[in-house]
Amino acid sequence: MYRITSETCIIITTIIIITTIIIIITNIITGGSSVRTFPRRGWAGRQRLSATPWELWIGSARPEIMQGINQRCVYISIHFFVLWCHAQGENHPSPNFKQYVRTQGEVSDQLSRRQVRVYQLYSRTSGKHVQIQGKRVTATAEDGNIYARLLVETDSFGSRVRIRGAESGHYLCMNRRGKLVGKPNGRSRECIFSEIVLENNYTALQNAKYEGWYVAFSRKGRPIKASRTRQNQREVHFIKRLHAGPPPFPNMDQSKHFEFIRFSATSRAKRNRKSGTVS
Repeated sequence: MYRITSETCIIITTIIIITTIIIIITNIITGGSSVRTFPRRGWAGRQRLSATPWELWIGSARPEIMQGINQRCVYISIHFFVLWCHAQGENHPSPNFKQYVRTQGEVSDQLSRRQVRVYQLYSRTSGKHVQIQGKRVTATAEDGNIYARLLVETDSFGSRVRIRGAESGHYLCMNRRGKLVGKPNGRSRECIFSEIVLENNYTALQNAKYEGWYVAFSRKGRPIKASRTRQNQREVHFIKRLHAGPPPFPNMDQSKHFEFIRFSATSRAKRNRKSGTVS
């Protein structure tokens, strides 16, 4: 069903109201003296009725017709005004869900329980995995290296995460010069990254504080200055992989055979056994 927008209602209502005002003013000016006689000599001394320019523009010189036109114009103006009010009540602007998700994703979730994932980050350029060794961050670790095992903690309901080395306990952070460093405390916005899944199924990590700066490594596994990075560069592309090292506790214990547990007989059981009764 077609709905009249509020802008259209405003324009139509304004035109009708202006037209009504003009007609009312015209009726006031021409009313009571709308019919005038002008003596004209010649042509056998006939007299004829001459209308004013306002009467010619309206199309009628009779006051009763003018009054009916005024009433109709007022009714139409009120009707369009009601339609405009109704359109204002119904045609609310649709919410911008992308902006809402973007805004909520930038707020840290302080109430929900943190979700922790464990994986490795495989660099597309170096062919190795990202490792955090204290303050030093490189992409030269082999598959299954203990320093390549990363604990990824969620920061919001969106894709913002904190990345911490499982062995070193340091967080992956980015300073104001765009250099990747490891910090023992990852509460600042410099240690928060947004996971962006690209069209080629690779993942890019954009810093939450410095928008447009990405985690990137060279072919030798050295960190690249973030101010020189772009989303379409190979240096910022990563693949999330499961850690191939030994499984953590409690999965380290091998499955054991079922064994019956024997308990020592109680004093009551011994008396029943001597008396020959079964309890």
